[in-house]
Amino acid sequence: MDAKGRVSIPSKFRKYINEAANETFVMTRGIVQCIDLYPLDLWREEVLPRINQLDDFDPEESIFKRLLFEYASEDKLDSQSRLLIPKKLIEFAEIEKDVLILGQNKKIEIWNPAIYEAHKKENTLSFAEIAKQVMSNKKK
Repeated sequence: MDAKGRVSIPSKFRKYINEAANETFVMTRGIVQCIDLYPLDLWREEVLPRINQLDDFDPEESIFKRLLFEYASEDKLDSQSRLLIPKKLIEFAEIEKDVLILGQNKKIEIWNPAIYEAHKKENTLSFAEIAKQVMSNKKK
């Protein structure tokens, strides 16, 4: 991350971004202590419809929406393929300078590398055990 809070999105991720996203991303807090980046088309077609189904009269769902949108911001890649990350998101993810950028299927996560390593260590299950739990319950 540069001094202005910009992060360069690697070409290996950019090549999978749909043209409909117009090189624009919606970024917000992750479920864990990272920043989630959604290409604009994915945000509009998959994420917003799910959020719009939430009930504003359900306190838990309303809190979730409020916390998600409090950190939400939109930015377009600049000529050097960088996004300007808002200060509040940088503080949330406790990013100082170095970042770890992970592809997470359709979205991108931006992490403080030390926090990511600590997050991995919190999990006591092996990858094989996790795979068995999450993949065996899915429809074939």
